[in-house]
Amino acid sequence: MANKIKEEQLKQLQEQNGALNAIKHDLGALELHKHALLHKAAEVGAEQEKLKQELEAEYGKISVNIQDGTFEPITEEAEVVE
Repeated sequence: MANKIKEEQLKQLQEQNGALNAIKHDLGALELHKHALLHKAAEVGAEQEKLKQELEAEYGKISVNIQDGTFEPITEEAEVVE
């Protein structure tokens, strides 16, 4: 005759195992979503860098106010040699 744990204990173990498997599944889904978002962020960053280069080619080095589109030229200070 095989030894068995109580039915209530078995049910508790099965519920815990199911909950843990669901958590692992959800974590996997989150990692996939995170991976996709990281790729999208890299794409947007590359697009933004391209636009910055286009703006610099047209207007020179500028600082743009994102709220209203106004900009000011960026003046580069000469390096001081002591």
